[in-house]
Amino acid sequence: MFTEKKEKQSQVLERNVIGKNTSIVGDIISEGDFRIDGKVAGTIKTIGRVIVGKTGSIEGKVECDNADIEGEFSGELLVKNILTLKATAKISGDVVISKLSVEPGAQFNATCSMKGAIKELKNGQAKKEKTA
Repeated sequence: MFTEKKEKQSQVLERNVIGKNTSIVGDIISEGDFRIDGKVAGTIKTIGRVIVGKTGSIEGKVECDNADIEGEFSGELLVKNILTLKATAKISGDVVISKLSVEPGAQFNATCSMKGAIKELKNGQAKKEKTA
């Protein structure tokens, strides 16, 4: 009973770091968090958090639960929960989020859609309520 909780927690604590002088071109899929201080061109999919440092940049598509951006992002950004933009952030492209936090000084030149707590069913359709 108690060991199940420990196993779930250890899976989420996985951290992936892309260093300052590193460039990656391609698709990355993970269940852990990402810290990006280098350059990524491609797709990042994770159920964790994506952090883009001051020297970091992403060009492509990102799907994650939460994101903190200090560096540059260009492309499609899908954040299920909170997107936090620091003062040094430069964002362009299409953004779909639930909540947004922007510090003064951040550059946000994007098309933004805020999706509230919409629950999707397995078949992709919203649940309809029946009335009497």
